[in-house]
Amino acid sequence: MTGRHPLPNAWLFSDERIAADIAKLAASLPPGSGIVLRHDSLPQGARWRLLRSLMRFARVRGLTVVLAGSPATARRWGAHGVHLRQHDIKRAGQAHRLGLLLTMPVHDAREARRARRTGPHGVFISPLHPTRSHPDAAALGRAAWLRLARLSCAQPIALGGMTAARARALTRASGRKSGWAAIDAWEKQATKRRSRQKRNAVPI
Repeated sequence: MTGRHPLPNAWLFSDERIAADIAKLAASLPPGSGIVLRHDSLPQGARWRLLRSLMRFARVRGLTVVLAGSPATARRWGAHGVHLRQHDIKRAGQAHRLGLLLTMPVHDAREARRARRTGPHGVFISPLHPTRSHPDAAALGRAAWLRLARLSCAQPIALGGMTAARARALTRASGRKSGWAAIDAWEKQATKRRSRQKRNAVPI
């Protein structure tokens, strides 16, 4: 963890391709979860407003929000941390100096070694399983995922076709608690919750 915020176990990755409103998904996340806000194609003003909306949910539900982009922007906009893509890894030192929670993606051994040198608090290792968001990407499988987790020397977070049940199975197999992140799983959960609420609604 950083001195400012703990590293969550469960994460929502924002994705502009999903139908659900990211703010509505955030409102239904379990307390203590994390959110990685991407939505890079939004104009800067709209992206800032979306982040501020998520931060309001974060204060109420104890969520952690990291912004994909530059450490300076994450700090200026009030995010808890920054998610650095591999091409921005040179900014890791700035993130540490600003006291931000730092996460980054890892897809292979080269990226895992880069992460090891820069010291992120968490690494999103993907794709563990086949995933709709990247249908052409070959799944790592459990053995390869665990090798990258050991090589990264940071808190590993599994991404790619993940669910809570798969996260528990990964923890049992590895002997260590691993975080997990998802896009579709949270959307499906929110859809099921809305369906239950409609069925349970009492007509006036």
